Amino acid sequence: MNAIAELAENRVVDGVYAVARKQKLRTRGGAPYLALELVDPSGRIDARVWNDVELLDARFAEGDAVRVLGRVEKFRDRLQLEVRALEPADVDASTLAPALRRDADELEGFLDFLVGEIHDETLRATVQRVLEQTLLRAYPATPDGHHSYAGGLLEHTVGVATICRELTQLHPRLRADLLLAAALVHDVGRTRELGPPPVFRPTEEGALLGHVHLGLRLLEAERAPAELLHAVASHHDARAARTAEAAVLYHANQLDAVAATRPVPD
Repeated sequence: MNAIAELAENRVVDGVYAVARKQKLRTRGGAPYLALELVDPSGRIDARVWNDVELLDARFAEGDAVRVLGRVEKFRDRLQLEVRALEPADVDASTLAPALRRDADELEGFLDFLVGEIHDETLRATVQRVLEQTLLRAYPATPDGHHSYAGGLLEHTVGVATICRELTQLHPRLRADLLLAAALVHDVGRTRELGPPPVFRPTEEGALLGHVHLGLRLLEAERAPAELLHAVASHHDARAARTAEAAVLYHANQLDAVAATRPVPD
């Protein structure tokens, strides 16, 4: 079987993948085709079904596991899989979601360490209660941007919180407990915004409200202080930040996203 991360141009493929996206479209000439995104624990790739479209379309749905025979080609400088045959696979599709490369248990251990670095007992207890309700290791930080794989939310949260912790050492004027608490819970709303793997399709309330609003709901239910709510509410909008901690959280969030996605020279 061929892992997606190992695919190369002109390679013949025989693999089992999950269908993360499925659309039935038409060419300029009016012919139907299927546009797919296939995923496995190693990554994701766009795929196209050009032939026997009606027949193959009826065999699977978005979120299913499928066995695919095809060939890798390059389209607009990106690899794309031309599907020649496809059939359902007797595999749990949720196990085929793109996966974390780091050890999730180790990351969760460091997350617990960071929670312990919050010295204010009330604030620490609030963060602990919220995190107990949110399985960070099961979700991506974003559906199709940075850390877009199961466990990416855990990795991103640890990354942002670590950056914020280090900054409080450089700038003692920052309120370390508030900033660290905000970093640890800034994206908890993702666990309510997104559905299960491998698709991670937004839930109904996720599509309407978004992860920031849903995260604030979780925090308000635990009676989080206003300045913590404010930092979480503005972590995607630097202009809305009214405290130094909120502004730092915004930049730490951006920095971790850029570090995870911006290409580097070979």
